Amino acid sequence: MTAVPGDPRDPGGPGAAASAHTPASPPVQTSASASASARVPLGLLGLGAAATAYVGVVDPDRPGHYPVCPFLALTGWWCPGCGGLRAVHALTRGELGTALHDNVLVVALCGLTVSFWTLWALRAVRGRPRPALRVGRPWLLAAAVLVLAFTLVRNLPTGAFLAP
Repeated sequence: MTAVPGDPRDPGGPGAAASAHTPASPPVQTSASASASARVPLGLLGLGAAATAYVGVVDPDRPGHYPVCPFLALTGWWCPGCGGLRAVHALTRGELGTALHDNVLVVALCGLTVSFWTLWALRAVRGRPRPALRVGRPWLLAAAVLVLAFTLVRNLPTGAFLAP
Protein backbone atom coordinates (compact mmCIF):
# COMPACT_ATOMS: atom_id res chain seq x y z
CA MET A 1 0.00 0.00 0.00
CA THR A 2 1.34 3.40 -0.98
CA ALA A 3 0.99 6.28 1.46
CA VAL A 4 -0.79 9.33 0.13
CA PRO A 5 0.57 12.66 1.38
CA GLY A 6 -1.85 14.34 3.76
CA ASP A 7 -3.71 11.07 4.48
CA PRO A 8 -4.64 11.01 8.21
CA ARG A 9 -3.98 7.25 8.22
CA ASP A 10 -0.41 7.86 7.06
CA PRO A 11 1.93 7.18 10.02
CA GLY A 12 4.12 10.07 8.92
CA GLY A 13 1.23 12.33 7.89
CA PRO A 14 0.25 15.68 9.41
CA GLY A 15 -1.88 14.18 12.17
CA ALA A 16 0.76 11.68 13.21
CA ALA A 17 2.84 14.06 15.31
CA ALA A 18 -0.13 15.33 17.27
CA SER A 19 -1.60 11.89 17.94
CA ALA A 20 1.77 10.36 18.78
CA HIS A 21 2.35 12.82 21.61
CA THR A 22 -1.21 13.14 22.88
CA PRO A 23 -2.14 10.28 25.19
CA ALA A 24 -5.69 9.02 24.92
CA SER A 25 -7.37 10.01 28.13
CA PRO A 26 -10.17 7.85 29.52
CA PRO A 27 -13.59 9.45 29.64
CA VAL A 28 -14.18 11.21 32.92
CA GLN A 29 -17.52 10.57 34.61
CA THR A 30 -19.00 13.04 36.97
CA SER A 31 -20.52 11.95 40.26
CA ALA A 32 -23.98 12.46 38.75
CA SER A 33 -23.30 10.05 35.86
CA ALA A 34 -21.63 7.58 38.24
CA SER A 35 -24.69 7.54 40.48
CA ALA A 36 -26.92 7.15 37.43
CA SER A 37 -24.92 4.12 36.28
CA ALA A 38 -25.22 2.65 39.78
CA ARG A 39 -29.04 2.64 39.57
CA VAL A 40 -29.25 -0.66 37.72
CA PRO A 41 -27.07 -2.75 40.07
CA LEU A 42 -28.68 -1.10 43.09
CA GLY A 43 -32.15 -1.72 41.67
CA LEU A 44 -31.30 -5.36 41.08
CA LEU A 45 -29.96 -5.53 44.62
CA GLY A 46 -33.35 -4.36 45.87
CA LEU A 47 -35.22 -6.93 43.78
CA GLY A 48 -32.87 -9.74 44.80
CA ALA A 49 -33.03 -8.74 48.46
CA ALA A 50 -36.85 -8.63 48.38
CA ALA A 51 -37.07 -12.08 46.77
CA THR A 52 -34.52 -13.50 49.20
CA ALA A 53 -36.32 -11.94 52.17
CA TYR A 54 -39.60 -13.50 51.02
CA VAL A 55 -37.99 -16.95 50.75
CA GLY A 56 -36.34 -16.36 54.13
CA VAL A 57 -39.68 -15.58 55.78
CA VAL A 58 -41.93 -18.05 53.95
CA ASP A 59 -40.60 -21.55 54.62
CA PRO A 60 -40.49 -23.69 51.45
CA ASP A 61 -41.01 -26.83 53.56
CA ARG A 62 -44.52 -25.69 54.46
CA PRO A 63 -46.96 -26.70 51.73
CA GLY A 64 -49.13 -24.23 49.88
CA HIS A 65 -46.69 -21.35 49.45
CA TYR A 66 -44.70 -22.48 46.40
CA PRO A 67 -45.70 -24.59 43.39
CA VAL A 68 -44.51 -28.17 43.06
CA CYS A 69 -41.64 -28.67 40.61
CA PRO A 70 -43.22 -29.72 37.30
CA PHE A 71 -40.22 -31.93 36.40
CA LEU A 72 -40.52 -33.76 39.72
CA ALA A 73 -44.29 -34.07 39.33
CA LEU A 74 -43.98 -35.52 35.81
CA THR A 75 -40.95 -37.77 36.21
CA GLY A 76 -40.47 -38.40 39.91
CA TRP A 77 -36.87 -37.22 39.53
CA TRP A 78 -35.27 -34.25 41.28
CA CYS A 79 -34.42 -31.55 38.76
CA PRO A 80 -31.21 -29.48 39.12
CA GLY A 81 -33.20 -26.72 40.82
CA CYS A 82 -35.13 -28.90 43.27
CA GLY A 83 -34.23 -27.84 46.79
CA GLY A 84 -33.08 -24.42 45.59
CA LEU A 85 -35.69 -22.50 47.57
CA ARG A 86 -34.89 -24.58 50.65
CA ALA A 87 -31.18 -23.83 50.11
CA VAL A 88 -31.82 -20.08 49.90
CA HIS A 89 -34.08 -20.31 52.96
CA ALA A 90 -31.28 -22.08 54.87
CA LEU A 91 -28.74 -19.48 53.71
CA THR A 92 -30.93 -16.68 55.09
CA ARG A 93 -30.81 -18.49 58.43
CA GLY A 94 -27.03 -18.93 58.28
CA GLU A 95 -27.32 -22.72 57.94
CA LEU A 96 -24.66 -23.39 55.30
CA GLY A 97 -24.57 -27.16 55.86
CA THR A 98 -28.33 -27.45 55.38
CA ALA A 99 -28.16 -25.22 52.29
CA LEU A 100 -25.39 -27.37 50.77
CA HIS A 101 -27.44 -30.50 51.45
CA ASP A 102 -30.57 -29.00 49.89
CA ASN A 103 -28.87 -27.93 46.64
CA VAL A 104 -25.13 -27.46 46.33
CA LEU A 105 -25.45 -25.99 42.82
CA VAL A 106 -27.79 -23.23 43.98
CA VAL A 107 -25.41 -22.35 46.83
CA ALA A 108 -22.52 -22.10 44.34
CA LEU A 109 -24.66 -20.02 41.97
CA CYS A 110 -25.62 -17.69 44.83
CA GLY A 111 -21.93 -17.18 45.62
CA LEU A 112 -21.08 -16.44 41.98
CA THR A 113 -24.05 -14.09 41.64
CA VAL A 114 -23.16 -12.12 44.77
CA SER A 115 -19.51 -11.89 43.67
CA PHE A 116 -20.41 -10.63 40.18
CA TRP A 117 -22.99 -8.20 41.54
CA THR A 118 -20.50 -6.79 44.08
CA LEU A 119 -17.90 -6.22 41.38
CA TRP A 120 -20.52 -4.62 39.12
CA ALA A 121 -21.83 -2.33 41.88
CA LEU A 122 -18.35 -1.20 42.92
CA ARG A 123 -17.42 -0.42 39.33
CA ALA A 124 -20.71 1.45 38.78
CA VAL A 125 -20.24 3.59 41.90
CA ARG A 126 -16.72 4.45 40.74
CA GLY A 127 -18.04 5.38 37.29
CA ARG A 128 -16.43 2.46 35.49
CA PRO A 129 -18.23 0.19 32.98
CA ARG A 130 -19.77 -3.02 34.18
CA PRO A 131 -17.51 -6.05 34.05
CA ALA A 132 -17.76 -8.09 30.87
CA LEU A 133 -19.23 -11.53 31.34
CA ARG A 134 -17.65 -13.57 28.59
CA VAL A 135 -18.52 -17.23 28.72
CA GLY A 136 -17.16 -19.26 25.84
CA ARG A 137 -18.50 -22.47 24.38
CA PRO A 138 -16.18 -24.73 26.45
CA TRP A 139 -17.44 -23.17 29.70
CA LEU A 140 -21.07 -23.49 28.61
CA LEU A 141 -20.49 -27.12 27.66
CA ALA A 142 -18.76 -27.82 30.98
CA ALA A 143 -21.66 -26.19 32.88
CA ALA A 144 -24.21 -28.24 30.94
CA VAL A 145 -22.30 -31.47 31.64
CA LEU A 146 -22.03 -30.52 35.34
CA VAL A 147 -25.77 -29.83 35.62
CA LEU A 148 -26.67 -33.06 33.81
CA ALA A 149 -24.26 -35.10 35.93
CA PHE A 150 -25.60 -33.48 39.10
CA THR A 151 -29.18 -34.30 38.05
CA LEU A 152 -28.31 -37.88 37.23
CA VAL A 153 -26.24 -38.57 40.35
CA ARG A 154 -28.73 -37.01 42.78
CA ASN A 155 -31.42 -39.36 41.44
CA LEU A 156 -29.35 -42.53 41.86
CA PRO A 157 -29.30 -44.47 45.13
CA THR A 158 -25.56 -43.77 45.52
CA GLY A 159 -26.16 -40.01 45.17
CA ALA A 160 -29.06 -39.78 47.60
CA PHE A 161 -26.97 -37.43 49.73
CA LEU A 162 -27.42 -34.80 46.96
CA ALA A 163 -31.23 -35.07 46.99
CA PRO A 164 -33.05 -32.38 48.93
